[in-house]
Amino acid sequence: MSNDKINSSKAPEPVGLYPHARKVGNLLFLSGVGPRQRGSKDIPGVTLDAQGKIIAYDIAIQCHSVFQNIKYILEDAGSCWENIVDVTVFLTNMKDDFATYNALYAQYFKDNLPCRTTLEINCLPTPIAIELKVIATV
Repeated sequence: MSNDKINSSKAPEPVGLYPHARKVGNLLFLSGVGPRQRGSKDIPGVTLDAQGKIIAYDIAIQCHSVFQNIKYILEDAGSCWENIVDVTVFLTNMKDDFATYNALYAQYFKDNLPCRTTLEINCLPTPIAIELKVIATV
């Protein structure tokens, strides 16, 4: 059984010591994926103050960016969007962001209905409002 570490050349660099994904057998486990873009400190849809605290954000822009980053990792790992079987979503503001996120999720996953869990948490390691944890087949 393989246990390969995978790092995408297109997804944002990890903020810690972990790979973008690990392949075990025919399963692909993605580390948490946020909306950051590779090679940039800027976060799509986020405005920060001088101290690095969020002063405004657009959850729709962040969702599109997260979904694109997941696609990058899946493709670089030899998988694809349609092979996603499980998604865990972390939102920092369920009350304000769930409706927008849920509508966009429905567009992206209309042809693939993976299992899904959505949780509200009080913060994420970087100043973002959404992160996804994904399991897919290869």
